Amino acid sequence: MKAIVMTVPGTPEVLQLAEVPLPHIQKPTEMLVRLKAAGVNPIDTKLRRRGTFYPERLPAILGCDGAGVVEQVGVAVQRFQPGDAVYFCQGGLGGQPGNYAEWTVVDERFVAPKPKSLSFTEAAAAPLVLITAWEALYDRARLQAGQRVLIHGGAGGVGHVAVQLAKLQGATVATTVSSRTKADFVRSLGADLAILYRETNFVEAVHQWTGGEGVDVTFDTVGGAVLGESFAATQIYGDLVTLLEPAPETPWKVARSRNQRVSFELMLTPMLQDLVEEQQAQATILTQCARLIDQGQLRLQVGQVLPLSEAIAAHRQLEAGNMMGKLVLAIADSSVLS
Repeated sequence: MKAIVMTVPGTPEVLQLAEVPLPHIQKPTEMLVRLKAAGVNPIDTKLRRRGTFYPERLPAILGCDGAGVVEQVGVAVQRFQPGDAVYFCQGGLGGQPGNYAEWTVVDERFVAPKPKSLSFTEAAAAPLVLITAWEALYDRARLQAGQRVLIHGGAGGVGHVAVQLAKLQGATVATTVSSRTKADFVRSLGADLAILYRETNFVEAVHQWTGGEGVDVTFDTVGGAVLGESFAATQIYGDLVTLLEPAPETPWKVARSRNQRVSFELMLTPMLQDLVEEQQAQATILTQCARLIDQGQLRLQVGQVLPLSEAIAAHRQLEAGNMMGKLVLAIADSSVLS
């Protein structure tokens, strides 16, 4: 089969289209899936630059997000059968092969039925961002109806899902964006306040919006100094959730003096730690989100679709920044199952 293979860490050029052996079912709960599309996420570019979590297992196939059609099932598979359309966030960290490929093998316990209303490219854009935003807002921050939330980077992959999930929970949403086009986009998703952070100090904007109190919850999808700056925008006894490692100069004394609770969200932990129940819980999140998507209550924004062979260009574009929505690799049917 064709796959994008990484043999050494480095620039996007280390990603090469190659012929690799077709994967095979090895466990009774596994399924062979013909991939139709793979999502491209920031974690992919980081692993390509720095090396995977399992550097001794090179060459590696990146790509956590995938969507495709079940072709074969193991003897213990109960929930799926050949012909079923599925989507999932599995592999791509260096241990298990990822989804920049024509075929993959996944455990049925960690897979969800693809939303019927989404194309395969749209579905492949969804799993990692859906799980991340869901866990950050609902599980870490315990977001409640009537609360006010600040979401940084609301037009991005995780951010645009988080805006919608917060509104579905009954929260009032402010979000930071870099342009007026993105401001219009997040307002179309339900955001109550779009803050152009290049023109406006977001802390001042939040205080004006909340009468000086600050928001109940802040969700940092950006990193750097943003977390530390957000302490002042979050009310006393408020919650902050970040996806990134805090900067060394983070002013933790401010958070402590305001009795704030700071949480971390890394949706990859269950996969990295081989936590079966937690991976099953993430598949349940995808099933719940599929229902919301098919009911028209949640939508995914795909910024651009490129063919699998242009993975180098995809990584370049993602690292250049300024993406609105997700970037996806479309995978053509060319290999034959033997």
